[in-house]
Amino acid sequence: KSPLALNDVFSKERSALAMTEPMLKIRNHHAASCGDPPIVASDTEDVYLGYFENRHGEQWIFTFDRKTRAATLRGGDVGWNSLFHVVDGIVPDLILGNDEQAWLRACWMAVN
Repeated sequence: KSPLALNDVFSKERSALAMTEPMLKIRNHHAASCGDPPIVASDTEDVYLGYFENRHGEQWIFTFDRKTRAATLRGGDVGWNSLFHVVDGIVPDLILGNDEQAWLRACWMAVN
């Protein structure tokens, strides 16, 4: 088949596999005292979403809005309802472990 015909086949296969349900559901590992976990959706192409869980079960969610260029971080251990701004790949108001810093840098590199 020609390259154009193969592209048509792949496009039809992708359309057939389109999901209407969430691709990923993650269980909250934190106590109720950490607040309600956020509902984070990347319903548009403008939102980048990153998730991290370290070996201790500490969970983090990174979001980046491509339109506004706003980057935020939430974590269960710091209270799910607290929103921290990410500036140049770091969060000035938080002390993160080495693994958390490495993940956050990877998220930052992915969106910049």
